[in-house]
Parts: sequence; C-alpha cells; structure tokens
Amino acid sequence: MATTDKAPTRDRLLDAAADLFYRDGVSIGVEALCRAAGVSKRSMYQLFDSKDEVLAESLRRGLPRYEALLTPAPEDAPTSRAVILYTFEQIQKTATDPGYHGCPYLAVLVELKDPEHPASVVASGAKQRLEASFRAAAERGGARDPHLLARQLMLVFDGASARAGSGVEHLDDGLAVATATALLDAAGVVD
Repeated sequence: MATTDKAPTRDRLLDAAADLFYRDGVSIGVEALCRAAGVSKRSMYQLFDSKDEVLAESLRRGLPRYEALLTPAPEDAPTSRAVILYTFEQIQKTATDPGYHGCPYLAVLVELKDPEHPASVVASGAKQRLEASFRAAAERGGARDPHLLARQLMLVFDGASARAGSGVEHLDDGLAVATATALLDAAGVVD
C-alpha cells in the first residue's frame, strides 16, 4: 500500500509499517519506518510511544481485511466443510502473489518470540480467532473431535503459510486444500 502526503500522519505510519514489517520483518528501524511514511520521528513519537506500538496497531488495523479474506460469504460456502476449505483455497490463491511472504501474524509471533510483546498479543489473538472459527465449523460439521481437528487445521494453515512465504512451496498444486480435505475426511466432517 503506497503512502501519500495527503493521508493523515497516523495512517501513513500504519500503512508504511504494514508494508515494511510484512516485507522486511519487524527489525526495521524507526528511521526507515519514518522515511517510508514521509513523517518525522518526532511526529511518530507524538502519536505512538514506540515502534512496538506502531507494529501492534498496524497488525490490529489489518485484522478485518485479513479475516475477511479467509471468511467466505454464506453463499460461497454453504456447509461447514466448505467454510473450512474456503480458507485453504484462499491461502493457495494468495500464495501465488509474488509479494506473498506468509501469514503476517505468524511471522510476527516467530520473529518476536515474546508472547508479552504488544504485537505478539495482537498476532496471537488473530491466530486464536482463526482456530476458534475452525473449531466452530468442525462442531457444526459433525467432527468427532472438533478441538483436535481445529489444531490440526492450524498446523496445516501455518505450515502452508510459512512454506509458501519462504518460497519452499508454491501451493499452486492444491496441496493445502488436499491436506485439509484429508483431515476433514478423517475427522468425519461430512457437512
């Protein structure tokens, strides 16, 4: 997302943070962040207490778009099984983008390694909501053990995200959907 001089300073900082942190990792310095946003460090510190706070807020701000990407409209996925598979279809589509670097929330958790960091709290919440949505769909679909299935689906989702984001897998062969399908079949999810 490009920043413009006409956007409010806060928005420019958060847009630049989302782009830089996703593309280059959370170790980006304040100077590089401010330069990319076209704002002074003083302006940043008037709005945020720290770079950590900017990172956390940029993640929080991106959550609705991220969750909308992974959540189908009712007409796109009329069954619980279809709801779950939709998420894996979306990751397969997204992973084909040359700028794809994996799940931004997983990346933050891996890079920071600090569960108390403000950005880790946001990222962990995003991952917990995704797992809860898998569990709810698994329950509606009649899974024998919805909790276990949700955990397994998270492993596939995060593994696919990480492997595609690092360029190890391309996911254009349907592997993520096929793996999720096998898990749904094994768990007894028919609806």
